[in-house]
Formats: sequence, structure tokens, C-alpha cells
Amino acid sequence: MTLHPTPFWFLRHGETDWNAQGLSQGRTDIPLNAVGLVQARRAAATLAPLGIASIVASPLMRALRTAEIAAEAIGLPVETDADLQEVNFGEQEGLPMGDWYDDWIAGTYTPKGAETFAGLRDRAVRGVNRALARPAPVLVVAHGALFRALRQACGLEANVRTPNALPLRMEPPAGGAAWTITPAELAPLPAG
Repeated sequence: MTLHPTPFWFLRHGETDWNAQGLSQGRTDIPLNAVGLVQARRAAATLAPLGIASIVASPLMRALRTAEIAAEAIGLPVETDADLQEVNFGEQEGLPMGDWYDDWIAGTYTPKGAETFAGLRDRAVRGVNRALARPAPVLVVAHGALFRALRQACGLEANVRTPNALPLRMEPPAGGAAWTITPAELAPLPAG
């Protein structure tokens, strides 16, 4: 399964308390914290002038709220897609990220009750491909582990941490094998 070769924007949700504590969130539906709300507003101000035509988000509250804040600045509705939800980390949810994570990405270990990395990658590609069928440019708002899976599908190193609420421009290969990811220059923090 491959990504449609269509440029798009990707935005990981703003910070949550569990992000700040280094805990595995997975499908546990944790809200944005105060820092995450500020991050989402700054991302929204960055995205507002970029001509976004569609916004598709994970239905988990941290991603959905980030998308709603962006949507208010852009003037668009938010659609959700369950395939954009974060990975189910099974028994690791709520626990500190640990050495198991590299093995999980490599496909040599999956926590009890968790989704495989390959399964996450296939699901993420399906969700993004559906999003890319909407009017472009599309903004996809989702999660960190899901973005690692997308990176792998883009021909890039998978295990790279994605900052919270930093808009990323995703460009399909132009004669090469891998996509290009370009972070946006963040707008100044909005007043208030």
C-alpha cells in the first residue's frame, strides 16, 4: 500500500500531560494541556494563510481539538477518519516509553493487545489516501506514532520524533524514492 503522490500538510496534535511525562498514550483519549492549546493556536496562525482546502483529523480529542483550532483560523469544517487514530499500544498505554519501541517499529515485538507497526502503517496510508481524495491542499491532523508509520511509507527513517503542533509540508518524490518533509516557519504566538 502506497501513499497517493499528492502534497499535503501534516500536523501532530498539541501537547498533553502524558506527552510531557513521556507516557505512551495510544488510544487513551487524553486532552490537550495548556501548553498544547497554545501550540495549537500557533499552528493555526501558521496554517491560516496557506490556502488549506480540507481538514481531516483523528477523532481522538487531542487531535480533534488541535484540528478544530486550526479550522477556526482557516474557516473550514473538520472531518474525522477513524483510520487516523493513534496506534493501540495495548498493555503499554499509560506507561513510560521504553526500549520496546524500537523493536515494535522493527516488527520483532508487539506489546500484548497492541497493533503491529505494519498494521498501523497500512491503516495510516489508507486514512491519508482517503483524506487526499478531498479538495487540496489537505491538512491531516493526527499523532506521533502514526506519523512514524507514514514516514516509513514515505521511504524515510521511521523512528524520528515529531514535535507537537509543528505543521509539516509533505511532498511526494520528484524523481527520488523518498518524500520530502519541510517544517513550516511558525507564526508568532497569537495575542490572548
